[in-house]
Parts: sequence; structure tokens; C-alpha cells
Amino acid sequence: MNNFTTGSTRNVVLASCSGVGKTSLAEALLSACGVSAPLDFEPEEIEKKMTMNSKVASFTRKTDRINLVDTPGYSIFLADTKNAIRVVDGAIFLTSAVPELKVEAERIWNFLRERNIPTIIFVNKLDRENGDFPSALDELEKILGFKAVPAALPLGRENSLKGTIDLLKQKSITEGDGKARESDIPKENTEEFQKALKALIEAIAETDDALLEKYLEGTTLSPEETLAAFRKAVLQGKFFPAYCGSALKKIGLHPLLDALTALLPAPEESGTIKGKDPKKQETIERKPSSQEPLSAWVFKTFVDPFAGKINLLRVYSGTLNSDSTVYNSTKGVSERIGQIYQIIGKKQEVKGFAQAGDIVSVMKLKDTVSGDTLCNDKAPILFDGFWRPQAIISCAVRPRGKADEDKLATNLSRLLEEDPTLELKRDQQTKEILLGGMGQDHLDFAVQKLKRKYGVEAELTIPKVPYKETIRTKARAQGKYKRQSGGRGQYGDCWLELEPLPKGKGYEFVDKIVGGVIPKNYIPAIEKGVKETMNEGIIAGFPVVDVRVTLDDGSFHVVDSSDIAFKIAGSLSFRKAAEQANPVILEPIMALEVSVPEEYTGDIIGDLNGRRGKIKGMKSKSQIQEISAVVPTAEILTYASDLKSKTQGKGIFTLYFSHFEEVPSYIQEKIIAQRRKEQEEEKKNG
Repeated sequence: MNNFTTGSTRNVVLASCSGVGKTSLAEALLSACGVSAPLDFEPEEIEKKMTMNSKVASFTRKTDRINLVDTPGYSIFLADTKNAIRVVDGAIFLTSAVPELKVEAERIWNFLRERNIPTIIFVNKLDRENGDFPSALDELEKILGFKAVPAALPLGRENSLKGTIDLLKQKSITEGDGKARESDIPKENTEEFQKALKALIEAIAETDDALLEKYLEGTTLSPEETLAAFRKAVLQGKFFPAYCGSALKKIGLHPLLDALTALLPAPEESGTIKGKDPKKQETIERKPSSQEPLSAWVFKTFVDPFAGKINLLRVYSGTLNSDSTVYNSTKGVSERIGQIYQIIGKKQEVKGFAQAGDIVSVMKLKDTVSGDTLCNDKAPILFDGFWRPQAIISCAVRPRGKADEDKLATNLSRLLEEDPTLELKRDQQTKEILLGGMGQDHLDFAVQKLKRKYGVEAELTIPKVPYKETIRTKARAQGKYKRQSGGRGQYGDCWLELEPLPKGKGYEFVDKIVGGVIPKNYIPAIEKGVKETMNEGIIAGFPVVDVRVTLDDGSFHVVDSSDIAFKIAGSLSFRKAAEQANPVILEPIMALEVSVPEEYTGDIIGDLNGRRGKIKGMKSKSQIQEISAVVPTAEILTYASDLKSKTQGKGIFTLYFSHFEEVPSYIQEKIIAQRRKEQEEEKKNG
């Protein structure tokens, strides 16, 4: 196997929304370089014809090593895409010749711009009916707000597409059998070519003052200085050259590969990477050099039922050797490295070592997962962790049968190692295990994988809404517990005053007993009785919040008083006072931000109003409307699937908890009736 230096390595991500042909292009580029490897190999990906996980395909072209990272474009998997973008130095952003950019395209484009990733545009599907190169570039400008400059032209249209014209080479290129054939530009394309070449050279010259001056003076720019300025502009993000073709027909691949190696940066050109000293928390840097101490970042984890855990990582500095020990600075533990592998989709080839700039995989690390930093323990560094967006949907998950019960929690945790955007928690109020994710499809895929990989069958249900209760007015009541049964009796007596607290203040217990009317040793028992009753609720069995409880009077019996008697007295007093204090049910309110194409705006606003939502604002970005609203949780438990159907999959949203609000009276009555029905069923079932 050849050993490639960082200068001859290219780490490139294929990025865009779903449906534009990223995976098809990746596989076509591999094929053009003599490699055959399907990149979507998970059964769920094959069934849905959708990339769900970032994949790496490492291959050679001439003297260059190319690590191509194919990423998801569907909204529920964009965290995977954003984290994969961290480990590359350049990007190919795809669009379709038949305009079909989705909302996700803008988010992914912004991911690239946040990290200033030098980017080449590729317009795919030019063989399709109505496929048009200029129209596709116009759509990019409208939606994403930048102008891409053609560096190639299609040779033919739609079904007659047979190749491309490379503007700088000034050659037409046809492709077949993995080979590129160069020839002179056909006469019928000469005028179009001359016009496009002039526009390209002018655009390049405008990025360099010295070059622009020469151009304006009428001096012909040499190919060398044009290419140098071209590359510099791409690296600085001033210029986005557009190439074109068809992944399906394997047209336009070699000009794209030429541009990839000529215009995008090698790892050593991407500058130093910053991290922190794990102990001092001071910022430190590593140069992308094999002479520096080792530093690497894990961006993807797979769990294979047979091979075990597989970690994909980027080596930023130093050298990672097989049969060595490294330090996981995220976890503070040492890990033993066995074999190091070069990745081609699902296939892995043994690689003796990895150096700065390499993207490789290692197996069976005990504690290491996505987002962890591996380094030299003598020169530790800690990189930022995995980007995890907040889950926008949660479902209750439960085992289908007794045999699955014991295995569910353990194997759900294993799923979280593979997909850190899943969330797992237990709702202490409803007692449900909640699986959170980026959409209903995300959770469905997780449950399918749970069965396929680990043999655990589970089902998802709509979670219960965690309502609360509170009071609106002051009230005071006595709670007296007195019982005589022949021997020692029970006696406890207390007066409690309740008053509402501001939203979110929780609970306060105030002791105003004077003169010893209740001995101090019984007061904790009274508060315990109050807390237990608060958890049980007053009107519908939901926990009581935002209340101040003041203990101000009572009496005791020297012989008969006890902790249990005062606990019961406290419970009785609280319940009586709460029932007099105008109790109400509170519902959780979520802050919702929806991004949809303009044509769906009216429907979405109408739908939100129908869900008792309140529109807080709207913002227009290109042809996308961003709508901010607050909506009761009870009204959006199925919003992910509802939005998908209303916008034909073109809408996306984010969701997070905002506050609690009083439930309208007509809805409160329904909640109470439903809750009482549930409580009766619970009693029947024991």
C-alpha cells in the first residue's frame, strides 16, 4: 500500500439535502477510480433508499489519497452531517439540474460556511427531462444567497447528455468505462464556451487586485496564474466554482475529480486546530503535522453485533500506530489501539498506521464513543465534543413481551452509542421511559434497528402529557387526625395557609409556629405529609407546584401525638386548603420554530392556530419562511408527521420547553374526566 503524505491527501465531504444524488455521485466517483463499494449498506437505508449515517470511502487517484465522506441530507440526521463536516477540509455541495432543493439545503450550506470549508458546486442529474444547468445555479442563488460561477458546461442536454466542457482546460470531455477522453470543443458549442470562459476569467480576476489590473489592461492571463488565483479564491471562500454532469450516467466525474485535487486544500493547508488543556482549560493548538503530538477526534461510532464497536476518527496531528496505547482525554482513560483500518463504505482494509490528515477506523475501544478526543497522554488536548441538537419529539417506549423487558434498557443504551442524537430518560411523573429524537422516522428507525441488531422488540406510543396543578388564591384550613383504639391513640393537629407563588418558583414551606404549640420534632412529619399530597395532586392527580405552605398553628397530645399522626394531619390540612384555593391544571408550553417554503406559510399558520398556538414572529430568508410560535405540548405530540404530510416533507422544525400555562376551563374538564377514567382502570388492574 502506498503511503500518502498530508500534501497529497484530500478530505472531502459530499453535502446537500436529500434527493440530489450524493450517494450516487460518491459511488460513481469510486467507480471512476476503479473501486466498487456500495455506501448505503444498512438494511433501513436500502429499504428507504436514504442515507442515514455518514460513510467514508477512501480511494486513490493518480498520486492522491481521497477520503470522501458521504453524509445524510434528511432533516432528522443533520447532526450526523454537521459533525462529519468537522473532519474534512473541503466540500462538494450538490444540487439537481431539475430544481428540487429542500429546506435542509440551507442549513447544510450554513454548516459549511460556519467552518469556512472551501466548496465546489456540482449540478447533478443533467440527463433528466427539463434538466438545466443555468436554472439550477439560479435556484442556488435565490435560496442560498450566493452566486456560483460555471467552471464547466454540459455537452448535450437531457437524454443527449454525453459529456462536459472543462473551461480552463478548454477541452470537451466524454466519459465511459471509467476513462475520460479529451477532444476539441465542438463547433456548435464554441460561442457558448467563449462566453462562459470570459465570465469565469473575469470572476477569477476580480478576486485578485494585481490580476484584475492586468486583465483590465488587456494582458492575457497565463493558465498558471489563472489557476493559482482560482485556487486561492476557492480556499478563501471568495469563489464557488460549479461543475456539472450525471452520477447515474457517470458523466462529469473526471473534471470534478481534477477540481477536487487542484482546488480543495490538503490537510496541512487547513491551519492549526484548537483545543483545550484538559487540566488547565487553556486554549492550545496542534499543527497538522506528523511531527506534532498525537491528536484525533472520533466523529462516528457503529456497533456491529459481531465485530463490536467501530470508531471512525480523523487524525489531526502526530501518528496513530497499531498496537499502541492512547489517552482518551474526554473520559480520562487509556485505550488500547489494535489494528487501524482504511475505510471504503462497509469494507475495511488494514492500514499499519495513520498520520496527520488521515481518516481511519479502529475497533473495540472500550470507552470511546462519538465526540471523544484521543491523544498522547504526555501532551493531552481536548477538542469540543459531538454536536447534539435537542430532541424535537419523544415517544414512550416499552417492551413487547416479558423476554424483551430485561434487555430493553441495555440495548437502548447501545443504540445511543451509535446515535448520540437519540435521548433516553425516565419521566419521574408519568413513570414512562421516553425515547427522544429528531422526528418520528428517526424513532421508528431506532426501534427497527433495536430488533434487527439486538433481537429486542419494542413499541412506541404517544407519551403522556406531564401536566401540573397549582392554586390561584390564598386559603387556610385545619387538619386534625385523632384516633383512639383502646391503647395509645394517635393525635395530630395543624393549620396550614396556602398561597400561590410566581410561575416556576416551585414550593416553599414556612414554619411560623411559636410558643411550642407543635413540638419542633413533629414539623418535618407535617412537611412530609404536605409533599406527598402535592405529588398526588388535588383535582386530577398531577403534582402541585408554585405554592407557599405556611404552618402557623396547631396542637399536640403529650402521649398520643406521633410523627405519623402529624404527617396525616399535614396531608389533610393541605388538601382542604388547596381545594378552597381555586386549584387549576397547568400544561407545558413548547417554543416552536418552523421553516417552510413560502407556499406553505398560510397552511402552517392556520394549523398552528388550530392547535391553540400563538404566533410570535415571522422571518423571511430567501424563499423560506421561519415561523416562531408557542404551542401546548398536548397539541403537538404528533407534529413531526403532521408537518411532513402538510409540506410534502419540505418543512422542518425545532422544539424546546418554554413554560407552564393554565389550561382553558373547557379543556381542563376533559383532562379531569380522562384522568379519573385512567385512575379507575389502574385500580381495576391492581
